[in-house]
Amino acid sequence: MHSIRFAAALLLLLLAASTAKSQQPRLLVAQKGEQSLAIVDPVAGTVLGSVPEGGTTGHEVIASPDGRLAYVPIYGDSGVGKPGTNGTKLVVIDIAAQKVVGSLDFGHGVRPHMPTFGPKDGLLYVTTELDHSISLIDPKTLKIVGAITTGQSESHMLALSHDGQRGYTANVGPGTVSVLDIPNRKLLTIIPISNETQRISITPDDRWVFTADQTQPRLAAIDARTNQIAHWVALPGIAYGTATTLDGKFVLVTIPAQNKLAIVEIAAMKVVRTIDTPADPEEVLAQPGNKTAWISSVASHTESELDLTTWQITKKIETGKGTDGIAWAAGR
Repeated sequence: MHSIRFAAALLLLLLAASTAKSQQPRLLVAQKGEQSLAIVDPVAGTVLGSVPEGGTTGHEVIASPDGRLAYVPIYGDSGVGKPGTNGTKLVVIDIAAQKVVGSLDFGHGVRPHMPTFGPKDGLLYVTTELDHSISLIDPKTLKIVGAITTGQSESHMLALSHDGQRGYTANVGPGTVSVLDIPNRKLLTIIPISNETQRISITPDDRWVFTADQTQPRLAAIDARTNQIAHWVALPGIAYGTATTLDGKFVLVTIPAQNKLAIVEIAAMKVVRTIDTPADPEEVLAQPGNKTAWISSVASHTESELDLTTWQITKKIETGKGTDGIAWAAGR
């Protein structure tokens, strides 16, 4: 009897340990130079595994809301607007098992790029550049259930409003932003920015949309109420990626050529500090909890942890060749 009770207690402990392990959050990093996805323990600062994607190559990634799966569009072997292969698929990776468990084939070359989950409808939205559109995907069936035209080429990045009403794409070569009506699946307007623009982000209150001019050191602040540029924020260099902090107070802006991150205070619409980073910072992610952000530096193959209270980089993790897109997989 005692041995049965001991075995049962041991089993419960093992199950509890397994559950605790499965509940740990993970940082997901596209290893663009290795055609794989890194799964990172952000606390230990170690790469737990590198999952081959089976294609060339994923640039961006998003985690499912439950933190179980990663969705990686396979873009191709070149940069936006440049000659190269045209990716045709999206792969699904089980984060705990560290393996590909599903895929979607678009049927032709579309250069799928930025994946984002709809905050209200649970659909997966993916930019499909060569079709000048956003594709809507049912993540459970991996079927395309709709599309929204952007009216522009090179619709590279996407931001969705938190109320699920609007979508905004950064159209790189045209230098514009497309504003999309998400519920009615239609293009509302196109906002001219410059001769070339990159990346896009939106504040938690859905008031401001930010995108970086690639011809001058400045950031466009679009008023989402009027769909017009309301402010130009002067920067210390040409910007690239942006992310707003979850309290809505700051925009974090990567300056790749200067190896810096600029901190823009939204209320004042000006840079209030800069932070030195590893070489070539391109993408930045605000981690849930509003205490930490992660900076992806492509040329130096690292993820840097930024303390949003002290504004100090507290950790650097070697995350693989061509470290690029990043996502947060919440614990369960």
